[in-house]
This record gives sequence, structure tokens and C-alpha cells, in this order.
Amino acid sequence: MSVAQTDVTQSEPCNAAHNALQGGMPEAFDPVAYINTPRWNKVSLGLERIQVLMEKLGNPQNELRFVHVAGTNGKGSICVFLSEILQAAGYTTGLFTSPYLEVFEERIRVNGQNIPYDDLLEITLAVRAAAAEVERECGEHPTEFELMTAVALCYYRKAACDIVVLEVGLGGRLDSTNCIPAPEVCVIARLGLDHTAILGNSLAEIAAEKAGIIKAGAAVVSYPQEDEAARVLKCSAQACGTSVRTANFDCLFTDAVTAEVNAEGEQILLRSFSYKGAPYQTQLLGVYQPGNAACAIEVSRALHERGWRITDEHIRAGIRAAVWLGRFELMPHAAGEPWVVVDGGHNPQGVEALCATLADVFPKKAPVVVLSVLADKDYASMAQSLVAVAKSFVVLAPPNQRALIPRELAQVLQEEAQRTGKADCLVQEAVSFDEAFRLARAQASAEDVIVFSGSLYSVALAKAAVRNYRA
Repeated sequence: MSVAQTDVTQSEPCNAAHNALQGGMPEAFDPVAYINTPRWNKVSLGLERIQVLMEKLGNPQNELRFVHVAGTNGKGSICVFLSEILQAAGYTTGLFTSPYLEVFEERIRVNGQNIPYDDLLEITLAVRAAAAEVERECGEHPTEFELMTAVALCYYRKAACDIVVLEVGLGGRLDSTNCIPAPEVCVIARLGLDHTAILGNSLAEIAAEKAGIIKAGAAVVSYPQEDEAARVLKCSAQACGTSVRTANFDCLFTDAVTAEVNAEGEQILLRSFSYKGAPYQTQLLGVYQPGNAACAIEVSRALHERGWRITDEHIRAGIRAAVWLGRFELMPHAAGEPWVVVDGGHNPQGVEALCATLADVFPKKAPVVVLSVLADKDYASMAQSLVAVAKSFVVLAPPNQRALIPRELAQVLQEEAQRTGKADCLVQEAVSFDEAFRLARAQASAEDVIVFSGSLYSVALAKAAVRNYRA
């Protein structure tokens, strides 16, 4: 029997896990350090370990209802839109996303609030006890992501969530989140070529892995896909006795970005768009976000058809309330200061989307770019897109062992500037994010825009540097 086909029956929690849930928490135990233990920080797809682990924890997933979201691009944004819509409808809503940008607890939320540390500690102890049993029985310890999935599902049960919006970690078919029963809706965000060594070298192969979350009894909603991917999704849905509901971008129209003052007296920007004749506004300013919102709208309508009390007003309120850290995120705007954008774009496609959004939101403004990238990324292509629009650069290393040396990045930027006739484009190096922002601020007027980009690992430090400068 293959890993994907392993059949595990439901049982009560094992004694060790049950006892840990009842108390006796050692003071020295660090739940985040345990989950991130290097020896199980690896990709090892398969459902056997997570199914045995969940059995030992009492199969909390069987007491919950889900929207399950897979895809290559935009799945996190769709998850956030859906979480806010469901909360607006009055449902206690769990949200599981990755990676975290500032604190680990971001990954596990209920009604927009991170899992409290005491709950994280208590539940992780139970998961640790169960994981030790899994290792003895299966010969392998659960992976980091499997441990996180288990903690999240146990917490959502404890929090009595009405519904959980669950983002796939990698792929779908063999991802640990696929231990759940048939969800209310399976969602496939935009598909592209990523993790090809694991998921396949074609869109069709990748679509087959993502479509592995589709189960009989669930509705299916998809972003408009390339034909070869769409065919795979259609066949997978038909095999489960259902069909694919696709967002209709012919009915999607994007309007202007406008400024508004919020309840805290801060100036914010909102993107307006219409979908199937209905108007919406969102704080997610990326030019691609109306498409993600359209998918969330279709999911909400599918949920409504299945008996969930979701109205057009709930959808509109949720779309407007959604915020997503590090995705063309605007820092609070200070009078007399430039706008600051923090964006985790870390590949050519992400940087192209960043540049398109900058041109749309801040037309005729050449940004000062603070750039930090990993050495294993296609930073040469990223440089081509950024040099074409930037006024100047500050480069530094992100907080990761795979960081590209700033001098190497500076050289690539300078060579691209020379090649494109922008030899006067200044490129400076910094050793910290505080220094990087000071250098960028010296290059920017109050009418300019400063952009942090290149790595999700840099988002938290970038935001802290801006706050430190303004303090």
C-alpha cells in the first residue's frame, strides 16, 4: 500500500498525549524551538506519519469543517479574504497559513488573533508526546510542517471553530494538510511552475498534485488556469463526482486606487474593483489581488449554496477588511515622509508584479529600493525588472544562511544599470536594516516611495527599521 493510500482508523488520544493536554508542562520547554528542530526540518511528503499522529491526538480534523486552499501563487491572499468574509458572517474562523513573517504564532489564528502562547505550549507538548509514539511505530519522526499542522488542528478544535481556512504547505496530494476529511470547498489558486523537482516539470503534473486535495462531497473553485492545468482539474473533479467552478475574469474590472483616512486618523490606500457588477474595495493593492478576491467571492457563494449564511454585505466587508503582511504592504503613512512599501517578492514573477503595482499605485514615481535576496534565487532577472523602475538602491543581506553577499548583489545591479543607460543609478551597501533605511531615506524626498523587497525573511526587520527611524 502506498503512503498516500494508508488507511488509519480513528481512536482516542494516546495516554502520553492525553496527559500532556491535562497539564504538567515543563517550564523549560520551548514549543517553537521543538517544532523547528533541525533534524525534522525537511520536506518528506506523505500522509502516513500525519495520519498516525492525528489518530493519536483523537483526530481533531474530523470534528471540524474546512475550506482547503492549494495553488502556486495567491493562495495566502485568497485564504485571508475568506477568513475575513467568514468572520464578517459571524463564524468562528480558523486560519492556517505559511510562512510566518514576524512571530511564529501568525501561522495559527482564530478570528484574526494569533494562537496564545499558553495554548501553543500546552498543545505542542501533547503533539510532542504523540510524535514520539509515531517515531517508534513508523520509524520516522513527523516533519516540522506535520507538527505545525497537528498543533493547528488541535487548537482549532479547542477553540470550537465553525470553519477553518486551511492553506496547503507544498503540493496538495501528499501535503500534511490533506489528512482532513472532505472540506466544504476545495480551492485551487493560480498554478505555475514551482518546486518542479518535487511536484513535476509541467503544469499538468503540478495540477495533478494540487488537485489531490479534491474529495468527493466537496465543491471545487479555481482561479482561471492555463488549458493543460484546467483539463487536469476538470478530470479530477469529475472523478470525485463534482465539477469546477471557475472565477470569470471577463466580469472583473479594476478601478482606481484612492486615498482615505481610517478610524485611527491614518491615511490608507484602497483599490476599487467590480466583479459581476458588484463593487468592492480592498486594502490589498497588488494589481493581481482583484483576481484573488474574485476567487474568494466564488468560494463564498459556493459556501452559501451549501447552507452557510454568507450575504453580499459579508463578502464586501471581508474583502475590505483583509490585510496580508509583506505583500505590497504599506507602512502607516507619516506626514512629510515618503510612502514605504514592504513586499516579500523573492522571484522574478513576484518582482514583476511588484513593479506593475508600483506603476499603478504610484505612477511617475521612481522608488528607492532596499533589496536583500537569497543566493539561490534568480536575482539577475529580479535586477532587470527593478533597475528599469528604480531611482537608487540600498543592498544588504537577509537574515538567512543562504543570503547573497551584498557586494555581489550590488555588482549585478550596477552592471544592469550600465547596460540599460542608467549609470548614475546609485547602489549603496548596508550592514543592517536600520542603516539601510537611513540611507534610503537620505535618497528619498517626501514625494518619493521607498520599497523593501527581495525576501520574505526580511519583512519583519524592514518594518522594525521603519518604526525605529520614526520613533
